[in-house]
Amino acid sequence: QVQLVESGGGSVQAGGSLRLSCAVSGYTMSYKCMGWFRQAPGKEREVIATIYTTAGSTYYVDSVKGRFTISQDNAKNLVYLQMNSLKPEDSAMYYCAADRLTSVYCREVSYSYWGQGTQVTVSS
Repeated sequence: QVQLVESGGGSVQAGGSLRLSCAVSGYTMSYKCMGWFRQAPGKEREVIATIYTTAGSTYYVDSVKGRFTISQDNAKNLVYLQMNSLKPEDSAMYYCAADRLTSVYCREVSYSYWGQGTQVTVSS
């Protein structure tokens, strides 16, 4: 059974940094897509970063490019999201997700496996 567990969320001031971790169990990370999503109150969930674990190729939504970095540690079955220069508009519940590459790009995949989420709050 696939399990994803996020950690690392918290409260920071604008301009600060956080690193989110996603621990993956029961799931082989090879040839797979991993994604970080977020959902703020009253807003739709959005994909913010993905990584194709075989090749290490990444995608970022424009709003986080240059500030966030997704990475993987295959040996530890961990996926990270390093978030720098945080802004109040980054405040949201952050989720990691996993699935096979069922579309052309990982960002287009309809993910089957989700973590429970970790809250990120950025104050101005």
